[in-house]
Amino acid sequence: MIITKKKDGTSLTLVLEGRLDTMTAPRLESDLRSSIDGIEKLVLDFASLEYISSAGLRILLSTQKIMNKQGSMVIRNVNEDVMDIFDITGFADILTIE
Repeated sequence: MIITKKKDGTSLTLVLEGRLDTMTAPRLESDLRSSIDGIEKLVLDFASLEYISSAGLRILLSTQKIMNKQGSMVIRNVNEDVMDIFDITGFADILTIE
């Protein structure tokens, strides 16, 4: 998985490419933990994300809890396969997806 970060003041955008699974989730978690301090708006761009596993969902949930306290989190450009996973797991009701 490739993670590209774009920071603009208190906004941070992470563009994810590839698969967010058991092997790549720890790297995303580490990147998020070291980057979201002081961030008020977090955008996760999933335009090039092919797949998300339960390990990836866990990271999204924990990040959402942090961002609820300090600002907002938005997920953009979700493809049909990943959206199906969000719908089936109920994450579509928890996360802000544009």
